[in-house]
Amino acid sequence: MKLKFMFAATIFAALTGASSAEDINVALAGPITGQYAAFGEQLRIGAQEAVKDINAAGGVLGRQLKLVVEDDACDPKQAVSVANHVVAEGAAVMIGHFCSGSTIPASEVYAENNLLEITVSSNPAVTDRGLAQIFRIIGGDDQQAIVAADFLGKKFLKARFAVVNDKSTYGQGLADLVSAKLENGGADVVVKESVNPGEKDYSTLITRLKAANVEVLYYGGYHSEAGLIKRQAGDAGLKMQLVGGDALGTSEFAAIVGATGNDTLFTFPADPSASPAAKAIVERLRANNINAEGYTLYAYASVQAFAEGVKAGKSVKTDDVAKVLRSEGVDTIIGHVKFDAKGNIDAPGFVMNAWDGSNYKPAIN
Repeated sequence: MKLKFMFAATIFAALTGASSAEDINVALAGPITGQYAAFGEQLRIGAQEAVKDINAAGGVLGRQLKLVVEDDACDPKQAVSVANHVVAEGAAVMIGHFCSGSTIPASEVYAENNLLEITVSSNPAVTDRGLAQIFRIIGGDDQQAIVAADFLGKKFLKARFAVVNDKSTYGQGLADLVSAKLENGGADVVVKESVNPGEKDYSTLITRLKAANVEVLYYGGYHSEAGLIKRQAGDAGLKMQLVGGDALGTSEFAAIVGATGNDTLFTFPADPSASPAAKAIVERLRANNINAEGYTLYAYASVQAFAEGVKAGKSVKTDDVAKVLRSEGVDTIIGHVKFDAKGNIDAPGFVMNAWDGSNYKPAIN
């Protein structure tokens, strides 16, 4: 086994009972702790429900799935430790990671050890590096940037724009893509800025935005900082339209901004919760006071894609499952999914959404 780095202790929690030698280990990694833990919880819930349903239906090739959850806290170094741990424990697949800045270094370990990986990380570099065993079950930032820029160009073309990012691989990459597309479309981008994630006071940024008479702020980054910027801008009397990417897709954003966040716009993969295939899962979660928001159903579909790939390929080997995912595709609760040579899903399907209180809905251009 070609472990690329020495691994450190990580959170390692088995969620489906005692394991046996016949179990198929399904690893999941994401921010189980830290300021982005809301997304880790979405992934955990979705994967756990999928494992439960697949096992109840007889498992895969006569074997049960065993879900093991690892915490990378969206930290690149911790993600590499997680990756080495997962490989050492003999996982058949990695569902994760979440933050692109964690996924990219961890995936190098999985590639060296030929471990299948299915992720929701959206930075183009996740799949552009030519790794044969990685698959992305949502679209990439290059695709959601097109949706965002087209929407904004039509609705706010004559507005004064600011583009701000949080310096993360995800946030900066997405902001740069949107900024370039806005400027190419003739938009007036008057402020470009970066902020430090984790800060609580963004008054310096807001002062600059006010001085530049910014009307629309595109934010590349995560929900916690976006929410604080929006709320503090409102407190300072700055009325501006906030627009972001898929990392605003958590009810924690609504809790941070309160009423000031109403009509905040963000791109996200099409919501599969209304589809017939997802109805039973959504209703079951709702009965337990769990909202199948954000990436919950995409995590479910990721486990499902792996399981269906194993069944069709009659093997848990990475090369056999990968061949099925690329050549035939598989049916999941988000529809039939198939992947190209790079591992990108063939139907990215980003849409613009608007927050309305504690819920979001598709926005009308």
